[in-house]
Amino acid sequence: MQASGGPRPAPGTVNQIFLDAIDRFQKPDALQYKAAGTWHPLSHATIEERARRVTLGLRALGVQRGDRVAILAENSPWWAIADYGCLMGGFADVPIYPTLPAEQIPHILNDSGAVAIFVSTAAQAAKIATIRDRCPALRQVISFADEAIAGCDLTMRDLVERGQADESPDTIAAWRAEGLAVPPDALATLIYTSGTTGNPKGVMLTHDNLHSNVAASRSKIPFTGKDVMLSFLPLSHIFERMVDYLAWATGTSVAYAESIDTVPINMAEIRPTLMCAVPRLYEKMYSRVFENALAGGAIKKRIFFWARAVADRWADEKLAGREPRGPLAWQYAIALKLVFSKLQQRTGGRLRYFVSGGAPLSPEINKFFYAAGLVILEGYGLTETSPVIAVNTPEHFRIGSVGRIVDGVEVRIAEDGEILTRGPNVMRGYYNAPEATAEAIDADGWFHTGDIGALEDGYLRITDRKKDLIVTAGGKNIAPQPIENRLKTNKYIAEVVMIGDRRPYPVLLIVPNFDHLETWAARKNILWTDRAQLLTMPTVQQKMEKVVREQLDGLASYETPKKIALMEHEFSLERGELTPTMKVKRRVIDRNYTAVIDALYHDAE
Repeated sequence: MQASGGPRPAPGTVNQIFLDAIDRFQKPDALQYKAAGTWHPLSHATIEERARRVTLGLRALGVQRGDRVAILAENSPWWAIADYGCLMGGFADVPIYPTLPAEQIPHILNDSGAVAIFVSTAAQAAKIATIRDRCPALRQVISFADEAIAGCDLTMRDLVERGQADESPDTIAAWRAEGLAVPPDALATLIYTSGTTGNPKGVMLTHDNLHSNVAASRSKIPFTGKDVMLSFLPLSHIFERMVDYLAWATGTSVAYAESIDTVPINMAEIRPTLMCAVPRLYEKMYSRVFENALAGGAIKKRIFFWARAVADRWADEKLAGREPRGPLAWQYAIALKLVFSKLQQRTGGRLRYFVSGGAPLSPEINKFFYAAGLVILEGYGLTETSPVIAVNTPEHFRIGSVGRIVDGVEVRIAEDGEILTRGPNVMRGYYNAPEATAEAIDADGWFHTGDIGALEDGYLRITDRKKDLIVTAGGKNIAPQPIENRLKTNKYIAEVVMIGDRRPYPVLLIVPNFDHLETWAARKNILWTDRAQLLTMPTVQQKMEKVVREQLDGLASYETPKKIALMEHEFSLERGELTPTMKVKRRVIDRNYTAVIDALYHDAE
C-alpha cells in the first residue's frame, strides 16, 4: 500500500526563507516577547540586523563555515536570532533541550564537536560550567542575558557589538550574498534524538530538508500574513522549529510564551489565531473543561452535558459531509452560546486552528474540540523527516487519522505494517553513525519510521510504535498507546504506562491526577497523611480499578490489563524515564520499577 503527496517543491534553503520574508513583509512585529509585564515587538529589519551581527560576531571569534554552534535556551526571539545568524554564516546549529540535565549534555557537545554554545540564563550557564572541562572542542559560552553571567565568556550584547564593529556597506551586502550562496544540501542543524536506549543520535538535517518541509506544509496549513501564533513548544524540537520557519515564511507574527505555565494567560493576552501543541495541552484543556462543569451545580451540569450531546451530533453531521439543519442547527447555536463560547474565549477568541503533533491525539478529545468549534489539525512526522509527513487540513479532515501525505513525500506500508517514507524531507543520516543510518534508510531511500500504521482512502492512520508493541508470553500482540490514550482522557489519571512484554498478561502503572483523587477522597471522608498512604487504601485502589474497567470496556480479553499499580510520583526526565519531548521510555520504566511490576505478577501461573 502506497501513497504520495503533490509534486516535490523546488530545492532551497532556510536562508532564502529568512531573507525573502524580510524583503516581502517588513512588519513591525515579526517576533514578540514579554518582559516586565509588557509585550515587546521586534521588526523584520531589527531581526535582520541582529542576525547579521551574530554571524559577524561569531566569525570574529573564529567560528568558520561548517562549524557547529549549540543553543541551550528556552524559546525567545534571541533563540531565533541566534539560529538565523548561524545559518546565514554557514554554521550548523545544535539545539539542546533546556530541560536536559547537565550529565546528558557532554555527549551532544562532544559528538557534534560544537565550538560555541548560546545559553539563556544563569541556570543553563551553570550546567555548562559543571561539564565544560569534559568538552574540549567548546571554546565560547555566550549568554542571552544583558549582564555578565558566571561561566560565560561574553553576552549576546558583546557578540552583537563585535559584529557591528565589522559592519560596512560591503560586509552587509556580502553577508546576504554569502547566506544565499549556502547550497541546499548544506548541513543546517544537528538535532539529537533521545530514543529509548543508548546515547542520543544526531539527526543531520540539511537546508533543503527544512525548506522542502516548509514549502510542503505551507500548501496544507492555512497560515496567512494576518495571523498571530503563540509559540511555546521548545524550539529545540523540530516541530516548533519548522513551524516557526513556516510562520516566518508567511509573515505570521510569532509571540513567544513566557513559559509553559503561562500559556493560558498569554493566550488571553496575545489572542492568537494559530497555535501548535502536543496532545498533552489538549488533554489538560479537556480535563479542565470537565472539571469546571462537574464543579458547578446540578443545572450547570445538565446544561453542559446537553450541550455536549448536541455538539456531538452536530459534529457527526459535519464530519459526514452534511450541513446540520433544522432543530439540530439552532440547538447547536444555543450550545455554542451557553457553553462552548466560554472555551473559545479562553483561547483568546480569535483562534482559527490548533495544529497537533509529536504524539498521537485521542480521537475522543479531537472530536470534542471540533464540536466545540476549535479545530485541531493533527499531523505526523519525526525529527528525521523535518518533520511533517502528513497532516489534516481544513479541506481534508478526518478524526482518527493524521491526514494526507504532504507534497513531495511518499509513504509505503511494509508487510509488517511499518510506515516507510522517502522524499526531500528525509534526513541525510545520523551524524558519526553510518551503521545506524544504514539501518534507518534502506538502499532505495526509504526511511523506516518505526511506527505502525495504515493508509485508508489516502489518509494515514498511526496505530502504534513498532518497537513499542507488547508481545505477551502467550504470543498476543498488543498496541499499548491507544489503550493508554483512552485512559488519559479520564480526569483521575495523569499518566499511565502499560507493561507486559514477554509476560503472561498486561498490567498498568498509573500516576493518578491527585487534584481530583484527593478531592474525591475528602468527599468520602477518607483520612490520610501523605500520598503514599492514600494509594495503599483499599477504597482508593478499588476506585482506580473501577475507573480503568469503565474506561477500557470493550477491549479483547488479552488486551485488558489484569492489575494496576498506583504510583506516588510522575515519571521523570531526570531518571531517564521520559524523552525531552515527554514520550515514555517503556523499557526504562520497566527496569526502574522492577519490584513494583514483579509484585503485580506474583500470583501469575
